[in-house]
Amino acid sequence: MSKNFQIEILHQDKNCGARYGILHTPHGSVELPMFMPVGTQATVKLLSPEELKGMGAGVVLANTYHLALRPGSEVVKEAGGVQKFMNYDGPMLTDSGGYQVFSLTKLRDKITEEGVSFKDPLSGDRHFFSPESVIALEEDIGADIIMAFDECAPYPATKEYMVDSVLRTIRWAKRCLAAKTRDDQALFGICQGGDYADLRQYCAQELTKLPFDGFSIGGTAIGEPRITEYHEVSLTIPYLPYDKPRYLMGIGSLDMMFDGIRKGVDMFDCVLPTRLARHGTLMTSYGRVNIKNRKYERDFTPLDPDCDCPCCKNYTKAYLHHLMKCEEGFGGRLCSLHNIRFLIHQMERAREAIREDRFLEFAAEVLSDFKGERGC
Repeated sequence: MSKNFQIEILHQDKNCGARYGILHTPHGSVELPMFMPVGTQATVKLLSPEELKGMGAGVVLANTYHLALRPGSEVVKEAGGVQKFMNYDGPMLTDSGGYQVFSLTKLRDKITEEGVSFKDPLSGDRHFFSPESVIALEEDIGADIIMAFDECAPYPATKEYMVDSVLRTIRWAKRCLAAKTRDDQALFGICQGGDYADLRQYCAQELTKLPFDGFSIGGTAIGEPRITEYHEVSLTIPYLPYDKPRYLMGIGSLDMMFDGIRKGVDMFDCVLPTRLARHGTLMTSYGRVNIKNRKYERDFTPLDPDCDCPCCKNYTKAYLHHLMKCEEGFGGRLCSLHNIRFLIHQMERAREAIREDRFLEFAAEVLSDFKGERGC
């Protein structure tokens, strides 16, 4: 384990794989399972770091790809690291940028064994990411948890393509470990393999032979059917060690999070809550709400009586409706505050349920209240 980084599994629900624990990092300890808000460019859109701490956020994400382009990793390093740069008093994680690089198919060149070159969508300049250069960028940025550089293959992908992709991801993982120099950062490996059972198993087994501090499940929520997403998690979890953190990347819908927790996942992240909020869609205890709908024009009740966020405690649906229809920035802020706090609160409730060996009942009850609305 890296310096000052450790996971304690304190309880596993006797009826499933759900587990409650504490993750210790150089910037503090946080409870698991948890949802991690995404601050791609060292900011969670529309929210302040102080608000994030106030609503119980633990680990917050930033993205290596975006920070490397703007303002540049050297600027973040000069500021004293990403926590000091954005004034967040808590643990942080940086994604390697692999997903962003590989999703920009029109801007990148052919993937080679050395890495991948791509065009900056803002300046037009060309950049090159390799396992070594990405680790150097992440060490400059200075988050507590850093991710290995992997290939996030598209869905669907042929078996032939996925075999090459998985083998490259494993080779790059070894290069990331060799390039790492800081002992105060935890490095996670990323398990790939698409929806191919043998490749998911092989990738996980090969990566877990290596001295990573934690492991993530990558390549999900990239356009595949929901049932396939569930399956990809099931294919990977059995081969991940019990005594290291397990992170399901890019997931922010409660049905997927609860499924992952049931199987033993500890960490989740997604831009979904703030992205939905900016368009007036809110996650509530009774399903998703489009606050722009005209039926809320004269609804002077709180958005969600079961929520303790500043939005629900102080404002009405009618006011939110007005703000979003007028495209006022305050409306997006209130909606973002609510959606982030909603997911954090559900994780708090999930942790309590795990400690009391009733996670399955809790998850079923919460999801049944969504009136069939998928993905809330």
